[in-house]
Amino acid sequence: MIPAIFGISGDQLTKDERAFFKDADPAGYILFGRNCVSRDQMRALTDDLCSLHGRDRNFISIDQEGGRVARMKPPEWSAFPAGAAFDALYQIAPASAIEAARINAEALARELAEVGVTVDFHPPLDIPQPGAHDVIGDRALGHEPMQVAALGRAILNGFSRAGVLGCIKHMPGHGRSTADTHKEMPTVTASAAELARDIAPFKTLAGTPLGMTGHLLFTAWDAENPVTHSPAIIHDIIRGEIGFGGLLLTDDIDMEALSGSIPERSERALAAGCDVVLNCWAKMDDMIGIAQRCPAMRGDSIARYDRAMAALGAPPTSFETGELLAKRDALLAITEEATA
Repeated sequence: MIPAIFGISGDQLTKDERAFFKDADPAGYILFGRNCVSRDQMRALTDDLCSLHGRDRNFISIDQEGGRVARMKPPEWSAFPAGAAFDALYQIAPASAIEAARINAEALARELAEVGVTVDFHPPLDIPQPGAHDVIGDRALGHEPMQVAALGRAILNGFSRAGVLGCIKHMPGHGRSTADTHKEMPTVTASAAELARDIAPFKTLAGTPLGMTGHLLFTAWDAENPVTHSPAIIHDIIRGEIGFGGLLLTDDIDMEALSGSIPERSERALAAGCDVVLNCWAKMDDMIGIAQRCPAMRGDSIARYDRAMAALGAPPTSFETGELLAKRDALLAITEEATA
């Protein structure tokens, strides 16, 4: 198994993709809007991916947070709110916000499970700071570490009830970013003491089996390398101070925050201590290059991968979401009632 999660070019596998994936045996796959046309089509695609490797379930992932980060969209699928909705409710009724986040996550995960998706790259535990870029913005679950951790845990628990694995991101924190890492690399000059607040939610949820890095430069920890390429940050901060022992993925290795060819970036990330490279754009040359440059998963990485896959619960017995969504909406209405 190679340490990569690959994207797919369309709504079904091409002949070349089928041959390459079967031979390369990547750690998993990621789906985007281009892959999400209908329920029947998605289920056929995910079943096809599983059959390539003779597995009943595979690491088939998506970014489905709600709000502006949603690959599966109405009218085929439900619309889910961004994190800001639960943040607003938490200010009025914390227990209700936690329950609303859990119910919302369970409903979302049922829709994922119905079409064979097993992993959602959610929740973000990033704490936005004044003046930061809005790449996190309304995706954030709040501005206080305890609140973000509480809502993040609720989301993970909701996913688990529907047999879907969540992923904490973007370690060690994306809330101070001054730029969108899709376009350029941000430099964060906050002190280590200031950054203790940013990593606090990740420390609270460090037992989560799956986590993701961010492509930011933190001068207090490593003035030369962004997180994804920094042995110091991955070893001392993510594995050490945060205490994260799960499978560590890169954020999308194609992002312009990083430099070098895609295979070179991937090789550096693995050498720095990431377990798996996330390569989203289904460019065959890049995927072949990663497979050629990056050795098979082994040792601790395989053990962490196995633990993450073992954490997948059984698929739900029902994919119905109506009752859950009604309960969520009744709780979220508390915010409107309080501000009316």
